[in-house]
Amino acid sequence: MPAHDPSHGYDALADSFAASRNPDIGVATVRTWARTLPHGCAVLDLGCGTGIPITRTLIEEGLDVHAIDASPRMVENFSANFPGVPIVCEPAEASGFFDRQFEGVIAWGLIFLLPEESQVALVRRVAAALRAGGSFLFTAPEPACTWNDVLTGRVSTSLGSEAYRSQLADAGLAVVAEHEDEGANHYLESRRSFAIPPDQSTFHP
Repeated sequence: MPAHDPSHGYDALADSFAASRNPDIGVATVRTWARTLPHGCAVLDLGCGTGIPITRTLIEEGLDVHAIDASPRMVENFSANFPGVPIVCEPAEASGFFDRQFEGVIAWGLIFLLPEESQVALVRRVAAALRAGGSFLFTAPEPACTWNDVLTGRVSTSLGSEAYRSQLADAGLAVVAEHEDEGANHYLESRRSFAIPPDQSTFHP
């Protein structure tokens, strides 16, 4: 496995990931979140994988989805599943899609794969790309912790809810709810309700 792999080991395991992904876990939580957004609005799906089930749920709820994944094989499978959905193959933390504005951004199973500094940078990029009133939903374990990813064996790190709340607030996002789904995945749901501070609106990682 290459030392520098933007997919964090998931490109080599794309087929295994697709086969092991439970198609029901996360759907109800994501569907509820999607219904808080304006119908037909633009949403960015970070680390979309094959698009099943998260992207599919967003589409079912009538949202205009744009997607990012760093794994070429995941992107290939995603495009086969959703040929009409715009997708780019690049790391979320360096994506050109952040030059656009979105009403919603979702990162399911992604944030904790990144080093701490990349997590902080990504939160700021998301905040700058959200319209006023826009929402950011992502998964990460509630306590601060480190573990080895089940599929890749690579180190994953959750900064913990308290630290994420602080980072989100610094970026101009207020946490409005935390959720747990049927798979014990923890979610932080935040919303941009005011202007991004000037020193962050032009943030570049």
